[in-house]
Amino acid sequence: MGSSVPDRAIDPKAVSTAAAKMPTPSEERRMARVLEGLCDATRVKIVRALSADNTLAAGDLAQVIGRSRSATSQHLKVLRDIGAVSARREGNVVRYSLTADVSAQVLESATAALDGLRASAEAAE
Repeated sequence: MGSSVPDRAIDPKAVSTAAAKMPTPSEERRMARVLEGLCDATRVKIVRALSADNTLAAGDLAQVIGRSRSATSQHLKVLRDIGAVSARREGNVVRYSLTADVSAQVLESATAALDGLRASAEAAE
């Protein structure tokens, strides 16, 4: 027995429904980039600190998340590159916020799910 894909479905209707939900190769690549954005605790903190209506300058954000301004800026670049964070200049200050893009929505949902896991773990202790 090899590890090939089965040629017959046990439940063809369920297989057809699931297959219709599969992302295209370009969607898979985009999804991977977005999820990689959450593979760092600092970026999770940044997503939690920002929102569309709560913008922060890099220095203020660094203070909130407990990292250097340089490290914060590097993480902001990763989040900007995947379309989750946008920057807006106000005079000589650049303020960051989450975008309305699906990337930001996915990251916010994932961090909310992490909060749920944390609450469950705390309740179990």
